[in-house]
Amino acid sequence: MSDQRFELKVNGRISPVNVDPTTPLLYVLRDELELDGPHFGCGLAQCGACTVQLDGVAVRSCVIPVSAVGTQEVTTIEGLAVEGKMSALQTALVEAQAPQCGYCMPGITMSASALLKETPHPTDAQIRQALDGNLCRCGSHTRVLRAVKAAAGSPT
Repeated sequence: MSDQRFELKVNGRISPVNVDPTTPLLYVLRDELELDGPHFGCGLAQCGACTVQLDGVAVRSCVIPVSAVGTQEVTTIEGLAVEGKMSALQTALVEAQAPQCGYCMPGITMSASALLKETPHPTDAQIRQALDGNLCRCGSHTRVLRAVKAAAGSPT
């Protein structure tokens, strides 16, 4: 297929790109827009490293073609910070020392942020369910849970 022009709303800004319509959103974010928060993990939507939000819903960007985004707003981890200040969730994750290697943390953060927008005071079971598709090989799950609970009710 030949390249087409898309105007994506990413982190509050309109970003024009010329890419093949079947290009995964992840590749557009990383290669065209130079956002390195979403990570490539498996390419099969199974690990969660590429998680971003479309209109506030956590999605795996490695399997969404850019043509499917349409007018939905894309938010990456870079879009959670406001004027250089981390969100309450990001701050809680740092304070809980949740990131170890950090590779999974952007995806976990985006999944947790989407949960907190929909459910400001989630139970442990709701947090675990929301993060179920995010793999962390370092084993920082307990710290992540603690951080999400600490951030609950705070703006994310």
